[in-house]
Order: sequence, then structure tokens, then C-alpha cells
Amino acid sequence: MSRRAHRLTAGIIAAGHRFLPFADAASTEMPLGRLLRLSLFQITVGMSMVLMVGTLNRVMIVELGVSASLVAIMFAIPMLAAPFRALIGFRSDNHRSELGWRRVPYIWMGTLLQFGGLAVMPFALLVLGGAGHSADLPGWIGQSAAAIAFLLVGVGMHVTQTVGLALATDQSPIDRQPSVVGLMFVMLLLGMMGSAFVFGQLLADFSPGRLVQVIQGAAIATLILNTVAIWKQEARSASRKPRPGQIQPSFRDAWALYTRDSDAIRRLAVIALGTMAFAMEDVLLEPYGGEILGMGVGATTSLTATLAFGSLIGFGWASYVLSRGSDPFRMAWLGAATGLPAFGLVIVAGIVLEPAVFQAGIFLIGLGAGLFGHGTLTATMQNSPKESIGLALGAWGAVQASAAGLAIAAGGILRDLGTWFAGPLKGYLGVYALEWLMLAATLILMLPLMRSRRTLEPRTASQG
Repeated sequence: MSRRAHRLTAGIIAAGHRFLPFADAASTEMPLGRLLRLSLFQITVGMSMVLMVGTLNRVMIVELGVSASLVAIMFAIPMLAAPFRALIGFRSDNHRSELGWRRVPYIWMGTLLQFGGLAVMPFALLVLGGAGHSADLPGWIGQSAAAIAFLLVGVGMHVTQTVGLALATDQSPIDRQPSVVGLMFVMLLLGMMGSAFVFGQLLADFSPGRLVQVIQGAAIATLILNTVAIWKQEARSASRKPRPGQIQPSFRDAWALYTRDSDAIRRLAVIALGTMAFAMEDVLLEPYGGEILGMGVGATTSLTATLAFGSLIGFGWASYVLSRGSDPFRMAWLGAATGLPAFGLVIVAGIVLEPAVFQAGIFLIGLGAGLFGHGTLTATMQNSPKESIGLALGAWGAVQASAAGLAIAAGGILRDLGTWFAGPLKGYLGVYALEWLMLAATLILMLPLMRSRRTLEPRTASQG
């Protein structure tokens, strides 16, 4: 290779690392191709999330004629599994099998639960909606079948994501973990956005047969992608095989040890409060734009893309900065601080009736949520002992998912109460003002966690 060609190649590589924030996520232990393959489990999680809380929402209410209250209950069922993510992570930390694996059996179990739930879901929904001959069946059959299907998919998602993130952490040096976190969540967003578009196109001409094809196609895609993701990702170890008379650690003891550090409790409190502050408006943004600002259906639909784009920018920026040694707590604090002007703009937009101000606020909400989520997850990874990574990530996921679910439900209830007492505008603005106050409280709660960056010993990729 000539000297000029060598300089050109080196320049292209340097530019890639500079402008593609996840290009440096790879390491000797975890090459980029293998890391991208592992991240496929996030694609399937995003696909299931969109299917359950997005696409099927409209199909069940409009095409199948299911009551909105029953639909809300069905969508809330997967949240029942969220608090058990810490237990799932703990079990994967200490799992012993004859095959010598810790994480892979749990990811495979989560995959089968997702697949099983998606495989039976369309038939359960058709029975629930009284389609065809199912109209002669008792109503409780369709309700029970749909509830079981949603529960299976929800549990599968939580198991797969918790243990998948733990496996990615096992394989990555600590200095690459911020970029790995960013890559994983970008793949989740890409899975959500891509599957939303595909599902929308496939179900544009709705029919019961098409519904069965689409959901079962998602089940098959989940099985294939997750199998590819975990193929040869975790090395087998004889030390992980069960031994006669060996005493397994208890979850209670492990949790007591994890929470002995007062910072662990404060971190979980910060995650809960900040997540609730960013999530409470999730079901209100599009109605707010249509009812208060007079935006059309197309304009309000684009708000989701604006929010996702802001989150992508946040994840990319956080990965770039944190991979260079910045304190993840400071990044999370910056994310929460970004939420203050964001919700301020959303409130002002309703007062001055200016959609452009509203869209700017939406972008900043996405940006702040991306910075906050990346910072708290990276801090959780880096401040946890390597033997309890699964427990720590499970606790993060349990608190984050539970807080988001409670916040979304509370946002809808508070908006309705505010509308009943003071009118539509004040109903919405009351929720946004409460989120502003919660973010301010989050910033205060985080102050003790913001410390000077300590030099951390790199975590080894292989763990016994």
C-alpha cells in the first residue's frame, strides 16, 4: 500500500471513530460483527413493544371492537413481570448447568416465551373480538387467552433484555461499555421504528387472516433473530457446572449485599423519579397537539419520530462523551436538566398555540431522556461488582419499566381529572408542570452521586 493510500485509509478509520459514536464499541474480546449480532435481541424486543403497545392498540379497539378499558388492562399485564427483572438477573449471575453456560439458557427461555405468546396471540385476539365462529364462545375464554398471550410476551421481553444486556456487559471491557450501551439502545429504537413502519404497511388492509400472518411472522422473526444473536456468544466453562453439595446463594442475601451501599438505593430512586418524569406524557403528546394546538393527524404522528430522533442524538452524544471517561452521573444529570426547558416549551406552546415551539420541546424531551437513560444505565454497569452484573441490570430494568408504566397510567388519570375540574388545556398543563417539578427533584436527588471520576480497573471479559 502506498503512503498516500495508507494515510487515506487511516483518515477514514479516524473519521469513523470520530463521527460514528458506536464505532469504538468493539474490542479485542468483542469484535464489531459479533457485537452487532448480539444486539439483534434488542431488535426483537423493540418489535414486540411496538406490536403490543402500538399496532395492536388500534387494531383491538377499531377493527376488533374491543373496549378501550379491556385493551388498557391487556397492555398493562406485561408490566406485572417488570419487578421480577432483578430476580431474573440474579439467577443468570449464579446459574449452573451441565453445558457450562450462565446467560444463554435464560435468553433462550425468554425467546421461547416471546415466541409462544406471539404464536397464540392473533387467535386469542380474534376470539376476544368475537370474529367468525368465536362469537359463540364464552367471553372469558378470549379474555383469558389474550391475557396469557400478553403475559408470555411481556415476561419473555423482560428476561431476554435483562440477560442480554448482562451478557453484553460480560463480554465488553469497562472502557467500552458506554458505547456498548448506546449501541444496544439504538438497536432497540431502530427495531421499534422499523417494525412500526412494517406493521403499519402490512395491516393497512386489515383482515383476520392478515392479522394472524403478521403476528406469527413476528414470532418466527423473533425466534430466528434471537438464535442468531446468541450463537457462540458465551464461552462454556466447567466451573459453571453444578457440583454435589454446593450451596447456591439466595436472592435475599445478594439483594441485601447490593443495597448495603447507600448509593445503590439513591441510584434506584433517581432512576424511578427521572423515568416517571420523562414518561408521564407518553400518551398525552399527540392528543395535546391535536386537541389544543389543532395539529392534523399526520403532524401529530410525526411527533413520535421527533421524539425518537432526539433520543438517538442523546444516545450518540452520551456514548461519545462517556467513552472518553466522563462521569455517567453527570451525563444523567445533564439529561434531567435538559428536560426542564423541554417541558417549559411544551407548556408555553399550549399557551401561545404555536406548534413549532411544541415540536422543539418534544425534541428536547427525547434528547434529555436519551442522556438520562444512557447515563443511569452506564453508571449501573460501572458501579456493580462483576459477579452481580445481572442483579444490578435487572434492578435497573425493574425500576425503569415499573416507573414508566405507573407514570403513563398516572398521566392519563391526572389529565382526565384536570380536564374535569379546570378544562382541557389546564388538564394537560397540570401534568407537564408536575413532570417539570419531578425533574427538578431528580436533579436535587442526584447531587450526592455527582463525584469526580475515579480510575476503575477494567473488568475482564470472561467470568467464572
